[in-house]
Amino acid sequence: MRSMDLESYIEHSADQVDRIIDRYFGGGGTDLARASAHLLLAGGKRLRPTVALLSAEAVRKGGSDSAVQAAIALELTHNFTLIHDDIMDGDRLRRGVPTVHAKWDEPTAILAGDVLFARAFEFITLSGAPDPAKVRAVSMLARTCAELCEGQHMDMSFEKRDDVNEYEYLEMVRKKTGVLYAASAGIGAIIAGGAPVYADSLYHYGLAIGTAFQIQDDLIDLLAPVEKSGKDRASDLREGKKTLISIKAREKGIDLAPYQRNLSDSEIDDVVALLERGGVIREVREIADDLVRSAKERLSILPDSEEKTLLLAIGDYFVSRGT
Repeated sequence: MRSMDLESYIEHSADQVDRIIDRYFGGGGTDLARASAHLLLAGGKRLRPTVALLSAEAVRKGGSDSAVQAAIALELTHNFTLIHDDIMDGDRLRRGVPTVHAKWDEPTAILAGDVLFARAFEFITLSGAPDPAKVRAVSMLARTCAELCEGQHMDMSFEKRDDVNEYEYLEMVRKKTGVLYAASAGIGAIIAGGAPVYADSLYHYGLAIGTAFQIQDDLIDLLAPVEKSGKDRASDLREGKKTLISIKAREKGIDLAPYQRNLSDSEIDDVVALLERGGVIREVREIADDLVRSAKERLSILPDSEEKTLLLAIGDYFVSRGT
């Protein structure tokens, strides 16, 4: 493939993943099959498969050829979590379409998520790698799915508390978001036949950029206009959600409770100005930037390549998008 910038590579990977998803899941079939495929076919940036394919290429030129099926497994896992999270959060829209439980019902949505969970492991076994590599990849994905559930449970438990601290928040985000990016990078390397030291470095790279990704999402929610973010601005603030922004604000004595209501754009701008004066926005950005720096250090062990350069660029992209 010719040299590409990051945006072009992401688009190329997404197209490749979309074609495979359409081949395997676009044929209709039973009502449960349609429910399972609903969010998959609604699109998305396919960032986790992109990280998997880049990691495979970074450890072995041509390694992504054997890792495509594994990359699909990561997207299936991501969508399984989205279906179940939407049920727990009561969300009615996702990617511009009704959520699975809104279009069908909750029992069907639960089963649809379970189908994707099971198919993810099947797709790992379909990858073009030796059996020992597939076993290591399956083990990593199984551990990741357990941690994803732990992260979601932590996030839900935070709703009942007013004393969540920075360490707890970051641990929740590592499990809810970071570990799936970690698995994407690690499994890509494993399936491509990368040395264990490469797979380990890429796993921790993915863990760091995935955590930074979620912190940036919190900033996007507050700072980005609706036309840019695609969702209601400051929804986390209105709902009193525990984010790194709210935790830092509480530490500095800034009371956000009065803003847990419908807010006008000018009122949101006033809150942002208050948080900027208090240094909250700056400190949150610095934490995300530090995570990206640590992620880049993890890649220093890899040989230089175009794919390594793109992996480095993804970290910067994760903390610059949307705002």
